[in-house]
Amino acid sequence: MELAFAGPVVEWRGPAPYCFVAVPDAECSDIRDVATAAGYGWGVIPVEATIGATAFSTFLFPADGGCLLPLKTAVRRPLEL
Repeated sequence: MELAFAGPVVEWRGPAPYCFVAVPDAECSDIRDVATAAGYGWGVIPVEATIGATAFSTFLFPADGGCLLPLKTAVRRPLEL
């Protein structure tokens, strides 16, 4: 499955800061359809994400009925996201 979306970067400040982009509802619906086959038992789904020309491996995390895409610092900093 291949999805494209854009959204604002949200910073979560916990013991270590993380940045995420919320996956829009329409795309989350598509993801839910395949999540049980593609995900792990606690709800994360491995993905290959691309921002600009940079591809990286990460996981979609379930949150509040939707999904969050974590943005790796090594990808985010050069793009100033």
